[in-house]
Amino acid sequence: MSATRVLLAIWLVAALPAVASADARSDARAQVEFGIAVAQKGLWKEALYRWERATQIDPSYAAAYNNLAIAYEQSGDFDRARKAYERATELEPNNLQIRQNFDLFKEINDRTSRTQER
Repeated sequence: MSATRVLLAIWLVAALPAVASADARSDARAQVEFGIAVAQKGLWKEALYRWERATQIDPSYAAAYNNLAIAYEQSGDFDRARKAYERATELEPNNLQIRQNFDLFKEINDRTSRTQER
């Protein structure tokens, strides 16, 4: 009986981080989805808030960083956009959508920077 309780306690301790992680991803996903809905209505400040919140809830959620980068672009904060894209690609280097968004951002941002330097 005592060994069973010990094994159960070990299992519960081992399972708790996974449950907490799943809850964090679920909460972050809800923030991301809400951010998408308000961005589609042109409410970019609210979307930015929601996606920042999602990255705070789950710092490993690449899609949240991708969307956050887009919101930073929209607000003209290109340094933060670059950092958010970099974080997204660190988290999911093989995510084609994130890479395409980042590549397009770099192409446009770099071209704009070169034009402004002239």
